[in-house]
Amino acid sequence: MNSETLNRSADSIAPRALYIEVADRLRRLIQSHAMAPGEWIDEQALATQYGISRTPLREALKVLATEGMVVLKPRRGCYVAQISGGDLEEIYPIMALLEGECAAGAARRASDADLAELATLHQALEDSAAARDIDRFFDANQRFHLLIHHIAGNRRMAQMIDELRAVLKLQRHDSLYLEGRLVASLEEHRMLMAALRAHDAEAARATMQLHIESSRRALGG
Repeated sequence: MNSETLNRSADSIAPRALYIEVADRLRRLIQSHAMAPGEWIDEQALATQYGISRTPLREALKVLATEGMVVLKPRRGCYVAQISGGDLEEIYPIMALLEGECAAGAARRASDADLAELATLHQALEDSAAARDIDRFFDANQRFHLLIHHIAGNRRMAQMIDELRAVLKLQRHDSLYLEGRLVASLEEHRMLMAALRAHDAEAARATMQLHIESSRRALGG
């Protein structure tokens, strides 16, 4: 067995980083609202509860901060992210415009290979919706939108959208539990896929904007 094979073997059995496991646990607590929006996170208590030092805990919180699930406040600690109705009113219209432009760009630029990859992700949406697996649907939805951003080819626009989506991550996830929202979201994705396959930029833009606005209305706006 050569050194390259040994290195590959070592990589395949390397233990998962502790902070990633901690981030997964905290993410589940936040998504289930066991840790409420706006709640202060007691780092010392959590470190004691999990039997770990505060170093991996803080690394985990940094991961969640980049996802928009927690907010790190200098000299005040870490809090579960909390979004007001006013924040939603400001953010969603901007996101609808930017996402709509990305969808239009993707419709114009998508290759057959791009469309095949989108179709695979769309099938994951169909399958997870049929199983009523909200977490899997949300993950597939994230990857579907990220691929549209990539195909559109506007790096700065994609970065702005990513920042907005991170801020709204918990709200977007929770909206899928609201009555009728999962079915409506899936139908909107079907319409969007049809527009992308037809390379119809205007239909893709309008459908994406409808999709984002529908998510906002589901939250009570």
